[in-house]
Amino acid sequence: MKKLLFLFAMTTSFCFAQNTLHYNDEKGSEKASLKDIEWLEGNWTGEAFGGVFQENWSKPLGGSMLFNFKLVVDGKVVFYEVGHIVEKDKTLLYQIKHFDANLKGWEEKDESEDFRFIKKEKNRLYFDNFTFEKVSNNEVNLYAYFEDSKEEVIFNFKK
Repeated sequence: MKKLLFLFAMTTSFCFAQNTLHYNDEKGSEKASLKDIEWLEGNWTGEAFGGVFQENWSKPLGGSMLFNFKLVVDGKVVFYEVGHIVEKDKTLLYQIKHFDANLKGWEEKDESEDFRFIKKEKNRLYFDNFTFEKVSNNEVNLYAYFEDSKEEVIFNFKK
């Protein structure tokens, strides 16, 4: 009976939402352009980490789509993100910089968190540890895998 319960627990744990992928240097990145993700353009809101967030994505211009993000909890800004998805080497790269409520950067001045593109499937674009999913013209899911906690979190955005 214990073996059966263990087997059930193992198989069901792998069945839970696994919506993110990890970049593999051997496989590399599929070809992609901003045309593949231009549907992300717009002003989005949602709830996360006990608060509300706003995320704004620009139209593709100059080989990139710029975004900014703000998380507010109990009426106070917790942190900001600024970043972009940029076309590079016939594929995409997702780069982020974080700032506290006083605009003090988390990363070193010349550093960013970089997430390589992996592949596209139907309504999803997979980057290392992040997946953008177009649910509809007015709804997007962002799946994020956090290395520290080993957890995948879903952020639901609405226009």
